Amino acid sequence: MDPLLDFTGKVVLITGAASGFGAQLAEEFSKRGAKLVLGDINEPGLEAVASNLPGDATTVLCDVSHERDCQAMVEAAVEIYGRLDIAINNAGGGHPMGSIHTLTEDIMDQQFALNTKGVMFGMKHQIAQMLKQEDGTILNVSSMAGLGASPKIGAYGAAKHAVIGLTKTAAVEYAKKGIRVNAVCPFFALTPLVTDSVLGESQDFLKQGAPMKRLGETEEITNLMVMLCSPGNSYMTGQAIAIDGGVSAL
Repeated sequence: MDPLLDFTGKVVLITGAASGFGAQLAEEFSKRGAKLVLGDINEPGLEAVASNLPGDATTVLCDVSHERDCQAMVEAAVEIYGRLDIAINNAGGGHPMGSIHTLTEDIMDQQFALNTKGVMFGMKHQIAQMLKQEDGTILNVSSMAGLGASPKIGAYGAAKHAVIGLTKTAAVEYAKKGIRVNAVCPFFALTPLVTDSVLGESQDFLKQGAPMKRLGETEEITNLMVMLCSPGNSYMTGQAIAIDGGVSAL
């Protein structure tokens, strides 16, 4: 195995692991030797993912909008495997489409609880453990909506902008402690967040927004995520990387 992509013995925590990017990441890290701690609110989906992996995996029922659940995932990693090397804060979700003047307090609260607090409290407890080890890697999942305007999904965009702010702040605060923190910002990809929502009916329209004129495949996003977590990628921190078919070049 290429040493740049060898995760043998590494303990990897992934939220939102029952489907989409999270499920694909679980497969990619497992076949590269990692020991996994997988969290999601979808317990049957989570167990299905874990049961098909070639390596060790522990599942934790986890609603990342609650700090205690974020803490429990880290505690499970330490109790079962003794440490936490890599954490991927992937859990998230969107909201019904609507312009700013139609957004409600409930939508804003839900989006920030899921997409921002889930990352914030995930990092809080992940970093606390990594400080003890003086080593660790965190990768947060933001969005192209976190890098620019997000028409009709403004609450989601605001929450994902916050993820990038938290990522950059944590990267600076802990750079001297051996902890790297980065984020990925995908354009629309063929995950359940798109295919199983109203966006799924607009795929032809969405494709036109990308120079490549197509949406991303799940593995195209997760391949880069795995590379960003590589032990060989040791000098990158505080970055928000677009994976977007050329959208950010326009």
